[in-house]
Amino acid sequence: MDAERTSTDGEVDDDPAAGDAAARAAEAKARRAARKAARAAQPAPERDPVYDGMSLTDLREARTALSTEETKVSYWRRIIQARLDLVRADMVDRDQVADLTRVLTEGRASVHRLAHIDARPVDGVPPLPDLAEVWGRVVDPADEVGRARLETDLAHAEKELSTFRRELHQRIDLMTVELIARYREQPLLALQILPEDPLHRRRSV
Repeated sequence: MDAERTSTDGEVDDDPAAGDAAARAAEAKARRAARKAARAAQPAPERDPVYDGMSLTDLREARTALSTEETKVSYWRRIIQARLDLVRADMVDRDQVADLTRVLTEGRASVHRLAHIDARPVDGVPPLPDLAEVWGRVVDPADEVGRARLETDLAHAEKELSTFRRELHQRIDLMTVELIARYREQPLLALQILPEDPLHRRRSV
């Protein structure tokens, strides 16, 4: 069909598809404006005394470490969920569960690493379960008690991982706010992110 159509009285009408596209573009523009206005209405981020003992470099490195930790925890959570789905679907394969056991042995050290990369206390963070044992446990399909226990333990592990993941998100957000607050106080600090900025060169002289 042509981009335009001729009406019965000889006039040319616009293509309805073009009108829809324009309406969608206008809606997207309005949403962007609304998000921008919402961000502008938010109070300015403030410094957190908890991080006063951390340099800007330390704060950036700690935030990066927490982000890396969150990626690992999200991965563990997904494969634990996958194993739980298999158990619930009566699909227990010894070869499948053996493949990722080694990866999960790192899981229990995560809370200990958090204590070294964050200025906030970790006493309230629950210890992660023995992910490798839960993931690698194989039960006889005919063992209803064993299957029920495995399902319960997998569900518990998934819950603990979700809790830990939320804690990581909160700490990453707090560090992000701290970084933004510091940049607002001293805008030139943001230039340190760039590899060739004047502050880097000045320090290297």
